Amino acid sequence: MKLFRKKHTRAAPQMILPDRDRGSNMTLPPEAGPLEKELFDRLRYAVPVIDAAIMKIIRLTGGFRLVSSDERYQEQLDRFCDTVPVGLTGTSISCFADAFLDSMLTYGSAVGEIVIDEDERRIAGLWNGDATSTVVSAGSSPFERRYAVHRQDGSVRQVAHPERILYASLTGGRSLLRGLPAMSSILLRIYECIGQNYDRAGNVRYAVTYKPEGGASDIASTREHAMQIAREWADGMNSAKYGRVKDFVAVGDVDIKVIGADNKLFDTNVPVRQIMEQIISKLSIPPFLLGLNWSSTERMSSQQADILTSELDHYRRLLAPVLCSIGDAYLCSVGAEAVCSVEWDNINLQDESVLAEARLKNAQAREIELRIEEKTK
Repeated sequence: MKLFRKKHTRAAPQMILPDRDRGSNMTLPPEAGPLEKELFDRLRYAVPVIDAAIMKIIRLTGGFRLVSSDERYQEQLDRFCDTVPVGLTGTSISCFADAFLDSMLTYGSAVGEIVIDEDERRIAGLWNGDATSTVVSAGSSPFERRYAVHRQDGSVRQVAHPERILYASLTGGRSLLRGLPAMSSILLRIYECIGQNYDRAGNVRYAVTYKPEGGASDIASTREHAMQIAREWADGMNSAKYGRVKDFVAVGDVDIKVIGADNKLFDTNVPVRQIMEQIISKLSIPPFLLGLNWSSTERMSSQQADILTSELDHYRRLLAPVLCSIGDAYLCSVGAEAVCSVEWDNINLQDESVLAEARLKNAQAREIELRIEEKTK
């Protein structure tokens, strides 16, 4: 006979990690060095507001027209700008400019090529290259550029005709998306947690608890009663799919509760808005242009319109030399000695009534100044 019985100890609670797909396309690479192209591509794919902002910048930059210094070649130049092939599917120089600006904003630099038909000695088309695989180095003089392309096998090939290459970059060659991966990773984690919370508590689940009254017959048939309750409950739930409503009737102490009804989901409006403000401030796009109505009376003020116009003018100054190089190359191919200039469409971000009123006041002020000058004479 044992004097001391062995005590039964309860097993310690264990933490069970939730299943998370770490290989999802929504995750971002850990570093921005060798995977910079993949990082920025995934960033635009995972955060739609970044992709929308870049597309808005490209469209707001506006249209343009190449103007020849010799009017005799203007019609030929216009026809070339409208019909020049771009890559495999594009047509017109505007299509090339949009893809060029898209690469420059995303990767910090953009590269293109003027494809020459050696037999007919004319421009066959334009090509948008991969800026991340292009290496730019100085030539024999500080202002001479040499271009090389990284191959898939790791080797480097020098470009035979650097004069046909079109290249431009932002300040320092840094992408417009620089600094956004840190904010975007936090934003993606918040959205991932929201999805997991809705997986756990968003779909309503019920806990049906049956408590026997304590009699010998009830205890003996507890399992049978529980299985019967489960079948009837499942049948009532499945009937709702086909528009049939069934009431659940049970005898005894049956308790029905919604699992997780006492818990509330976290309010993520404040942290998400703070992160979105950081992202939008980097992209310099008004929130309401991206569909973010943070204020019921939000509209673009004249100061915001001026700031956005200056941003768009900066991108135009970067594109203008590239577009002029294409136009000059075409005029040279047809034997003209003329040069090209870019004529941009007006950026109209303000109300027409405000602009008309401003022009009227300027005209009135100019008229008063002329009267004063005449009197002083």
